[in-house]
Amino acid sequence: QQSPEYLWIGCSDSRVPANEIVGLDPGELFVHRNVANLAPPQDANYLSVLQFAVDVIKVKHIMVVGHYGCGGVAASIDGQRRGLVDHWLHPIREVHAEHRHELDALPTEKDKLNRLCELNVIRQVRNVASDVFVQDAWARGQALAVHGWVYSLANGLVNDLNVGISSLEDYERVAGGLG
Repeated sequence: QQSPEYLWIGCSDSRVPANEIVGLDPGELFVHRNVANLAPPQDANYLSVLQFAVDVIKVKHIMVVGHYGCGGVAASIDGQRRGLVDHWLHPIREVHAEHRHELDALPTEKDKLNRLCELNVIRQVRNVASDVFVQDAWARGQALAVHGWVYSLANGLVNDLNVGISSLEDYERVAGGLG
């Protein structure tokens, strides 16, 4: 019987090994992965994982983990047509449009992509925290925190974006300011 305290919502990229990054053994980390670590409020697969993790397993931490140089994030803005993938990545294009001035001010394409990776994680943290399963858990006093991290393939380090939310009060205070 598994009883992990952590739910990892991360990218499908094979270079981002969830258990190894956080130093946990099998059975200690409940994992959901998809292209560009999205937490879309209309996706039944993601919502099923989230509800199971929060209501059944009762995880204490949800980590939304992106990574610098994400191919999914890059594909969302490169202008190429990819069919269904374009639909999946649409939320990142929205984040890009909302933060265009900030991104355009950055000196290199790599800097722009990496900042968009961070902004995407911040948006997904907001999506997770705004979900009814998470909000109901907080309302009933369940210990639950949502974190936003970005992993560096270059050095193996995790960058905590300091956008954590661990209560309804936190959510109401900061959610409007999250990407």
